[in-house]
Amino acid sequence: MELNVLSLQEDYEIFDLVGAIEAAEGPGTTFYSWLEVSPKATSNDINRAYRKKSLTLHPDKNPNVKGIQQRYARLGVVAAILRDAERRERYDFFFKNGVPKWRGTGYYYSRYRPGLISVLLFLLILTSGMQYIIQKYNYWMDTRRIERFVKKARKLAWGPEMKPQPGAKKVRLLLTERPGDDRTVEMRVDGENVYLLGEGDPVLLNEHVATKPALMNTWAIAITRNLIVKWRRPAEATKDASADEGEEEDTDDAAEGDRTSTSSGREATGMAGVKRRKGALKKKTS
Repeated sequence: MELNVLSLQEDYEIFDLVGAIEAAEGPGTTFYSWLEVSPKATSNDINRAYRKKSLTLHPDKNPNVKGIQQRYARLGVVAAILRDAERRERYDFFFKNGVPKWRGTGYYYSRYRPGLISVLLFLLILTSGMQYIIQKYNYWMDTRRIERFVKKARKLAWGPEMKPQPGAKKVRLLLTERPGDDRTVEMRVDGENVYLLGEGDPVLLNEHVATKPALMNTWAIAITRNLIVKWRRPAEATKDASADEGEEEDTDDAAEGDRTSTSSGREATGMAGVKRRKGALKKKTS
């Protein structure tokens, strides 16, 4: 098991190197062509080629070359792989057969390991997408079922020749075609229209009866909408309560003002009465 894991890791390293070298040195560049050696080169040939290439790519000799550090480090890894018999054998396999386009889930997971938020977001999008696809399938099935009921009802009302008849006519159809299922539904055919009859008002059977698929009805968006509505209700209730309190304060202030005005009026009336009585006493005295 450990050997298999190590082999996979070495393969992943080779995949990365192949892609990086082709991106930096040009499409079709291989380990051998980059070192300018034959695929049958010996270890000594590879060592000599590496020393020669390393002098050319040394960062000290290319101070202003962009990406030279990465290229120099990559050269050392390539030389190390070609010096090792087992790792070179693995590279030679992909050199002859090509690097696979699909490199396995382990490779992509190890290279692009997602975090918890990314995983949750992926699952949310995946499940919502699947739910939307199921909605579309159910809508398609429902419309087909409606078309089948409409066709059967018209056939019973109009006859096998399917010629429209004047007036409305009630018919009864089997709900399903399963053996032993005797459940029926009552319909009314009125011209081209077919109505489903029941306890309530008649329902016109057409494609509008079926529930159309909508992204807004997927569970993720529906839950988000409900949370937003629940979050807004307390805020609106608080706002309304504040408005009511403001109205009550205004009412109290107005009532207090009325009481003050009434009291002032009473005081003024009382003072006027006292003055009138004093005036009357003075007249009597004189």
